[in-house]
Amino acid sequence: MANLLVRNVEDEIVTALKARAGQHGISAEEEHRRILQQALLGLKKKSFTEALKAIPNVGEDADFARVQDDKADDVFN
Repeated sequence: MANLLVRNVEDEIVTALKARAGQHGISAEEEHRRILQQALLGLKKKSFTEALKAIPNVGEDADFARVQDDKADDVFN
């Protein structure tokens, strides 16, 4: 892999980069790599399995139970 040195970056940008990296729990260098990758190569698409694994485990199965709607029967009578 190659190295990249960026000179004359405004202090405000460096501060924002470090803050963003801190929010993601990674180094400023890694955040910089991710920003460049996203800007130049686009987002890495997740597989269907990765997307399913990313869904948080919240709620109970009963939260998703179907409720019988008796009003629908009245329409046809």
